[in-house]
Amino acid sequence: MIVRNAGDAWHVVLQTDHADVSGGCAREWADTGARHSSLVVAAERHDDGWAVWEQSPMMDADTGRPLNFLDVPVPAHLAFYRAGIAAITDEDPYAGLLVSMHGAGIYRQRYGTQPELKLSRAEEAKDLVEAFVAEQEASHPVRRGEIGVSEEESWADYHRLQVYDRFSLFFCLRDLDAGESDDIGGYRLEPIGQGRVRMDPYPFLSDTAGFTLLRRVLPKRRRTIDELRHELLATTAERLEIQVEPG
Repeated sequence: MIVRNAGDAWHVVLQTDHADVSGGCAREWADTGARHSSLVVAAERHDDGWAVWEQSPMMDADTGRPLNFLDVPVPAHLAFYRAGIAAITDEDPYAGLLVSMHGAGIYRQRYGTQPELKLSRAEEAKDLVEAFVAEQEASHPVRRGEIGVSEEESWADYHRLQVYDRFSLFFCLRDLDAGESDDIGGYRLEPIGQGRVRMDPYPFLSDTAGFTLLRRVLPKRRRTIDELRHELLATTAERLEIQVEPG
């Protein structure tokens, strides 16, 4: 789950709903590579492993905050990410490779492109993290050989996937009327109010691009973990309509 402090409420976006926006970004993207259909699959499914965990999410017992994705215990994260990679690989081997690179890259600050990215509990499970990263990275040359894709091409698509992922996170983690701009992989995003965002350079096929983000609003109050799980799953998601236009 992606959890934002919205003052008197928590704004919660399920990982699979976040991935829908990433996939929409990929489908709208103008500058594509030869295997872009696989990249769309990777963008849409890169967080599939979270789906089981989000049926029974956790919370911070001290604050009552639903547990944010960066704070999930690492052994659980590694287990469901492995399962997600395997399932995606069955559908599309190249998408599986990209999601494997993505999973390993989360523990490497997206391979140096997002130095501030840190999972809060990674250090306490350092040996498990290193084993996971080594396992995934060791599989990449074999996967590339079986698919017939070059290392250069896979890295280019990996970096596209990171932009699609961070594009969606931009909307999950901020109030679009508050004017908080950001730079993502060489693209500048600037909220201009009422769900509208300028993007420079503008990367999409259409003159303006529309996206819908589903998020759940939980009023802040003391809850038991069982109450959180019931309320979160019973809450109807609101639709945040987003329009992206040239900067």
